[in-house]
Order: sequence, then C-alpha cells, then structure tokens
Amino acid sequence: MTDNTKTDYSGMGHSTMTNGAPAPSDRNSLTIGADGPILLHDVHFLEQMAHFNREKVIERQPHAKGSGAFGFFETTEDVSKYTKAALFQKGARTDMLARFSTVAGEQGSPDSWRDVRGFSLRFYSDQGNYDLVGNNTPVFFIRDAMKFPHFIRSQKRLPASGLRDNHMQWDFWTLNPETAHQVTYLMGQRGLPRTWRNMNGYGSHTYMWINAAGEKFWVKYHFHTQQGESYFSNEEAARMAGEDADVHRRDLFESIERGDHPKWVMSVQVMPYAEAKTYRINPFDLTKTWPHADYPLIKVGVMTLNRNPDNFFAQIEQAAFSPGNLVPGIGLSPDKMLLGRAFAYNDAQRNRIGANFHQLPVNQPKVPVNTYMIDGPMNYHHTGAAPVHAPNSGGRPWADDTGPAYDGWETDGDMVRQAYTLRPGDDDFTQPGTLVREVMDDAQRQALVDQVAGSLAGGVREPVLSRALDYWKSIDADVGRRIEEKLRAGAASEPAQGMGEG
Repeated sequence: MTDNTKTDYSGMGHSTMTNGAPAPSDRNSLTIGADGPILLHDVHFLEQMAHFNREKVIERQPHAKGSGAFGFFETTEDVSKYTKAALFQKGARTDMLARFSTVAGEQGSPDSWRDVRGFSLRFYSDQGNYDLVGNNTPVFFIRDAMKFPHFIRSQKRLPASGLRDNHMQWDFWTLNPETAHQVTYLMGQRGLPRTWRNMNGYGSHTYMWINAAGEKFWVKYHFHTQQGESYFSNEEAARMAGEDADVHRRDLFESIERGDHPKWVMSVQVMPYAEAKTYRINPFDLTKTWPHADYPLIKVGVMTLNRNPDNFFAQIEQAAFSPGNLVPGIGLSPDKMLLGRAFAYNDAQRNRIGANFHQLPVNQPKVPVNTYMIDGPMNYHHTGAAPVHAPNSGGRPWADDTGPAYDGWETDGDMVRQAYTLRPGDDDFTQPGTLVREVMDDAQRQALVDQVAGSLAGGVREPVLSRALDYWKSIDADVGRRIEEKLRAGAASEPAQGMGEG
C-alpha cells in the first residue's frame, strides 16, 4: 500500500507553517532583544509547541510496544469450496500490513521480555479491508470478554508502587484455571521468540467461512514461519533487554531493508458447520485447540513482508486493526472473546486516535466507501450535499438486506451469565497436560520447571503460592512435583523472567 499523503519536499527551499505560508524561523523564537522574553504573537513558536504537546497519541492498552511492515498475500491453493472471499481465491494477490507486538509491555518496554506476541494482519482486499487479529499462540488466557480488562490489569502494574508483580499475575491465573493452556505456552519457549520472523502466528479464534453456494464452515488460521522457529533462553533475553530493547523491531526493519523478506505459509483447519454441535471440545472456546488428527491443516497461500513503513507513526502507530473488519465470505462465530473484541478494538481506536481513525491512509480500504457514519472530529472524506439519512430519495445507495443473515448461525435458550456448557473434552487441564507431556521434550520440560519455579520465587505469597502449585499439578503431576521441589529447596535462587519482567 502506498501512502499518497507523503510530502515531496524537493524544490521547496524553506519550511512552512501549517497554513502553507513560509515559516519565519525554526531555530529562533521572537523575543524583545536577544536576551528578552518570548512574545505571545510569535504564532509559529506557539503552534510548534502546541502541536508538540499533542504529538503522541495514547498508547494501546494491550499490545502497546510493536512494529510492522507491508507486503502481500498470495493464495496458491484452491479453497473455493470453503469460502467465496475474493482474497482467498487461487491466484489472488492482496496487499497487506502486519503488526507484531508484546501484550503487557508499555511503549518503552524491551522487546525480549517474556510475553505473548501479537500477530495482527490487514488484507487490503478488493472487497474491503479484512483484519485478522491474533497471537503467536493458538489459544488465549480467557474465554469470556468480560474478564479481559481484569486480565490485562493483572499483567500491568500495582496501583500503589507502580511496579509489575508476579503475585498479582499468578493470583489472576490460579483463580481462573482456564488460563492453564496459555500459561503453559507462555512459560515455555514461545514466551521468548528470538525474532518476530522466527515465530508462528495464529488467528486463535474460530471464524466462519461461507462458499458461493451459501455452505458454512468453521475455520482456524495458522501461519507457519518459513525462517524456522527460534527462541531466546532466559539469559539471552535478559541480556538483550539491556543491550538492545528494540531487538525485534530492529531485526524486522533491517532484514527487509537488506532484501531478506520473511514469509509465512497460511493454512486453515476446517470443521463442517454441523459438527460444531456435537464435537467433544467446544470449538468456540478460545482456550482450546482443535486436534490436527481430527482437522488437519489445509494450505491456503503465502504471506510475504517486503516493504518497511515510510513513517512509523503514520503507518504503524496509527494502524487500527479490528476482528470486526470482515469481507463477504468470512464471518464471526459464537466465540465470546471474538464477539467482545469485534466491538472493543474499534472502540479503543476511537478513543486512541479519534472518531474518524478509519479515514487515515493506513486504515483506508482500497475500495470506495459509502458509510452513513458522518462528521465528527477530523472528518476528511465528507459526503458533500448527498443525503445523510437512509432510506432517502436523493439517489444515495443504502443497504436493506432482510431475512436470515448469510453469515449467521442459529441459537436458542434462556438469557444466562455462565461459562460454556461443558462437553466431555472441555476441562481446563487436559490440553495443557498434553502440551507438556506429548509436545515438549525433556529439555523443554526442564526449562518449563525452571521458569515457573523462578517466577513463583519472585514474590508470590500464600495463598496464591499453594494455588499455583496445585494448578501445575493439575496440568501435569510430575512437572508440578518438580516445580514444588525446586521451589521448596530454594534452588530457584535467581528468579526467571515473569510475564513482562526480566
């Protein structure tokens, strides 16, 4: 995507004020004599300072520290029997933007702190922008968006000291056992990717795909790095936090600058629509994965990042992603976290950037927009004299679909406030236990024991400490026992990295 608002300074010969008139000086303010006070009618100085005071937008609440790049996605396989989305038709090539990030860290935090990594993608498709907002893990900590503010606060800072706190983190995790699967990923090697280029990405949520015949399917997205997976040790990550806090941002920018363009293969798992009702695991529970033996990966295409931003603030910091940005052929699912995020992400951008954030060049789709959301601060694409109401008699098109939603699903039941209905495979500890016993090798299990024991030794107090040990014994009895032995023996004399801390 090209930023058509980039200014060409060649031949100008001088700077200007914002009204285009020549600026009097960018070096000296207007004063009474060389040693006198600044004058109130130095408009250029006042405008420069007023703008400087407002130069930064507020940072994202989660995912504040990150960076990204532009590129393209090429659909190499025929998946038309699953979706009619134009960008996923074989041979389609779609411009795109990717942003990677940490979750808990603020803007100035080191890239190498232990944390989940955000993996947000925008496809500038011929049918509108499609955003896929995920992480470098296939699951998440919670399954209901009501808990999201509480989770994020537990990973941030204490109200009194302003410090991060392992006790607070483990207090939240152990009181919400659904976190066990994601915490197991976090405390393992995926919590410390060596570079963004060397990590996988996942849509994590379950989405709906709809084909041209109107048939519906449930899908999960997977992006596998073609650079090979690679991870920091705790010691390497801690050292890098001091040597180069921007190690991931620097690596991505410099690799693209030298022509080493990272690639990821995108695949999907596809579940027939009707099977979701009877599958042994609730397919819409964000804390669970779908076993590949039941739903194998189906390759779709390749994502390539080949162009750095021209301006970090304009094109990365102001990029506003939302899983609610969908295109024909792709829909949401009954995933409670997904439905909550579909509202929350765009609303966060309205607070962070402004009501018309979608009009910024990096957020504009490549297709014409005819929306009845009008006016508001910084409205750039106005409607002229066209009608601002629908329906209207002035010739401006408006939407009027009626009947069942093509991307909807059926539901029934009382209004309740409760977790998903339990199914035979829906407990919180089976899948993280499988991850520990069947996916990790001996060295990774030992590193997990060391990491968790070190984190618990870093200020976690009773009763949270005992809950945390029971939590890990529920995940895997042997690993839980080893964590307790290491902790009780005082072997974890040097605390390992907790969530977002070195």
